[in-house]
Amino acid sequence: MPKESCVVLFSSGLDSTVNLYKAVTELDVKLAITINYGQKAFEKEFEQSQKICKELGVSHKRVDVPWLSEIATSSLVSDEKIPTDLVDINSKEASVASAKAVWVSNRNGLFINIAASFAEELKAEYVIVGFNIEEAATFPDNSVDFISAANKALSYSTSNQVEVKSYTSYLNKKEIVQMGKLLNVNYENIWPCYFNGNRICGQCESCQRYLAAL
Repeated sequence: MPKESCVVLFSSGLDSTVNLYKAVTELDVKLAITINYGQKAFEKEFEQSQKICKELGVSHKRVDVPWLSEIATSSLVSDEKIPTDLVDINSKEASVASAKAVWVSNRNGLFINIAASFAEELKAEYVIVGFNIEEAATFPDNSVDFISAANKALSYSTSNQVEVKSYTSYLNKKEIVQMGKLLNVNYENIWPCYFNGNRICGQCESCQRYLAAL
């Protein structure tokens, strides 16, 4: 019996990388998609995504949505400063403020629908996303409830009822790192940073959560 198949939304960050590795073990991965919405880290995200997909033998595609950065005010795409060393990841108040600064309007809603279009055309059953319970506390579009709502909409908007799935939606970052180790994830290729440097900054909220989990 042939394996079920999927399209993976892939940024080369911890969550999406572990989900890609897991999907490779359980599903036929038709395609991994890295979306360029004008984010400051895109060049590095794309470079690392290519490396990871090449290692795993997964087809990889870049999708550009330049208009999103034209309308968004998020510090990820604008001249606004991305919160760095002032972020206390153990403080709910600080995390909420950081999340507000980097929030991109309807990003995950848009990305899931883009991936679902590819999945439908490739006759894939799933869109795999990298969500986690830790960030769901401040990013509602990282939550299990969001996945459920997206699946209800996709049951109407795709002819083959594509479903969103995340292997890590109930896990925190530390647990995701542990899952990755069991899957032999190459952590040297992961890019968790909001910036586009030669090395991760170690100070943005995403880097801090990644380093704390390691």
